[in-house]
Amino acid sequence: MQMIDLLVLNLNMLILMIGILVGVAFLTLLERKVLGYIQFRKGPNKLGLMGIVQPFSDAIKLFSKEYYLPEKSNFFYYLISPIFSLFLSLFIWMVFPYMEGLNFLSLSFLFFLSLLGLGVYMIMMNGWSSNSNYALLGSLRGIVQTLSYEVSLIFLFLCVILMIMSFNLINLVYIQKYLMLFFLLFPISMAVFVTLLAECNRTPFDFSEGESELVSGFNIEYGGSEFALIFLAEYSMILFMSLIYVLFFFMYGKIFDYIFFLKISLISFLFIWVRGTLPRFRYDKLMYLTWKIFLPLSLNLFLFIVCLVLI
Repeated sequence: MQMIDLLVLNLNMLILMIGILVGVAFLTLLERKVLGYIQFRKGPNKLGLMGIVQPFSDAIKLFSKEYYLPEKSNFFYYLISPIFSLFLSLFIWMVFPYMEGLNFLSLSFLFFLSLLGLGVYMIMMNGWSSNSNYALLGSLRGIVQTLSYEVSLIFLFLCVILMIMSFNLINLVYIQKYLMLFFLLFPISMAVFVTLLAECNRTPFDFSEGESELVSGFNIEYGGSEFALIFLAEYSMILFMSLIYVLFFFMYGKIFDYIFFLKISLISFLFIWVRGTLPRFRYDKLMYLTWKIFLPLSLNLFLFIVCLVLI
């Protein structure tokens, strides 16, 4: 690769990273405004026009707060785990099939599953490294939840992959040129959305951050800049999962047009809407849902698609 190509690639990656972080900033503003209107209040409306500068004010506040380090923590892992969480949530965006400027992989789906599995280690490291019983309990519940739902998620995604007969996600754009897979695979798309809620630790599956019984979950000992990194990683994954959901089921038309970004915004809005309207599940009901309902459902759908493809 020539030097100019390498410079262009690095520049594109930098622009992508800045775009993701700005998108996360305004996603938090959208969440606070939507939750405010759901609860019959205004939400942020003081800083700038309609509170549009509020996310940057929150970022300045978090990154300028006093640094906190627990005395009995595993120092190195305690510091490095939020950084790795953010790195992983940004690196996974390379899976998306960009048409030009950034390279994409021919086996991008397998790479996506590999990076998705690494997220469990980040939750484990965040909870264990601070040597707090509350953080450890929160991380254990988050790990069990994420692992449980990843099994169903892989089978549901494999149903779509069998339809296109390729691990390259660019083929999802071509196969949906005339018909969105949302209408063809409606039960799978609904199951995937619920599973993505659990995968991102969002309401009603936010047990890793159950405030009432876990005092904020695995990130209880983090504050200031370290908490901001975990926060950015979580909301970056929400944006990415919205993008993946659109790519798998709503990819109709061009890959980068206004309708495409509007659909990503709509799925992100659904994540927020669910948080504002549904109560948290009981933990045993969560395990019952994943192992007794979603796993048999995903296996049956997978076998049905296999038989359909073979016929």
